[in-house]
Amino acid sequence: MITGLSHVSIAVPSLAAAAKRLKAVYGLDVGAASVNDEQGVRLAYVDLPNARIELMEPARPDSPIAKFLEKNPGGGIHHFCLNVDDVSAVSAGIASKGARVLGDGKEGRNVHGERIAFVHPKDFLGALVELEEKKRDG
Repeated sequence: MITGLSHVSIAVPSLAAAAKRLKAVYGLDVGAASVNDEQGVRLAYVDLPNARIELMEPARPDSPIAKFLEKNPGGGIHHFCLNVDDVSAVSAGIASKGARVLGDGKEGRNVHGERIAFVHPKDFLGALVELEEKKRDG
């Protein structure tokens, strides 16, 4: 089941420049950067009361974000992320209704170690969607 909005992800050419701009214009603080080697990206977050803004820059030239920035050199919204209670169950459920889950069913992990999957943009009104299973407490 979908349980909420996790974040909106923006691809940027430079995390440092993006963080400086968000602070100067909007008063938003960007947290420390981390790297997701699997996806080839450096990430940093702006924590808001009801969701996060995820900033992504390429960590290597062959990453999907590098390819996105080739087409959108100034950056832009890359995807939005929905929290789900079980990535496998939600992926199977939407796939059974015709939605394409990317990655041939291989389990992905985000930088926090949480299970993730992506839904093809053609199957969600033109938007790339990440499904993120939050770690359970306890």
